[in-house]
Amino acid sequence: MSTITDHQHQSDRGRVRRALNASLAGALLLWLCFAAQQGFDWRFLAVVPQSAAGLAGLLTAPLLHGSVAHVLANTTALLLLGTLAGTVYPKASLRALPLLWLGAGLGAWLLGQPGSHHLGASGITHGLGFLVFVLGLLRRDRAAIAAGMIAFLFYGGMLMSVLPREAGVSWESHLGGALAGIVSAFLFRRSDPQPARQKYSWELEEEFEAEQARRKAEDDFGTFETRAPDDVPVLWQRETPTEARGQVLPFRRRE
Repeated sequence: MSTITDHQHQSDRGRVRRALNASLAGALLLWLCFAAQQGFDWRFLAVVPQSAAGLAGLLTAPLLHGSVAHVLANTTALLLLGTLAGTVYPKASLRALPLLWLGAGLGAWLLGQPGSHHLGASGITHGLGFLVFVLGLLRRDRAAIAAGMIAFLFYGGMLMSVLPREAGVSWESHLGGALAGIVSAFLFRRSDPQPARQKYSWELEEEFEAEQARRKAEDDFGTFETRAPDDVPVLWQRETPTEARGQVLPFRRRE
């Protein structure tokens, strides 16, 4: 049992480490792109709603940010939600990422004001948040519920930021990412295997007491009662007849 538990702990630590490293790589990429933005006019790489030229921003806009505060806020959300989603749902998160990326851009392109420019990774972080929320409701194992509660504790405000509240904030991108996260949760809810349910201490105690009672009953039965034999020997068998032991007598029919 100890060996199995140690192996499980090592596996869990490995998943956390891989998810954290992937989130750190994503955060580093955001800062590198933000530093590169300072040297050229980046507006042609943003999402421009309802414009054919603005479709290019579906691929590049999440890497752009308008200020240090903007990229810092998205970095924090990416580190927490990315690590959380990647730890509990590594396969589902990887498969959902393209949908979250495109969903955030499509939300801005379809719903945004013509002529505006939408940029930033907040649509993707909203997608990760809603992915974790909805998977917690769908799967309902302890790890999924815990992940959903942690995500809601830190970023429950995402439920409101998908609606227009503040000027200059792309709620359209938030809404697109959130919808993509919900769709991804339904599509990929079985991508990661259900974790084995660990028993509570009182369940183990009940099983131990039941086993002790069963053994005591067996011991008492053996003390006061004799058990039925498993194999009863046959003491006598009829010998096989070597000759006919009967004769059929014919009877005449009456006239």
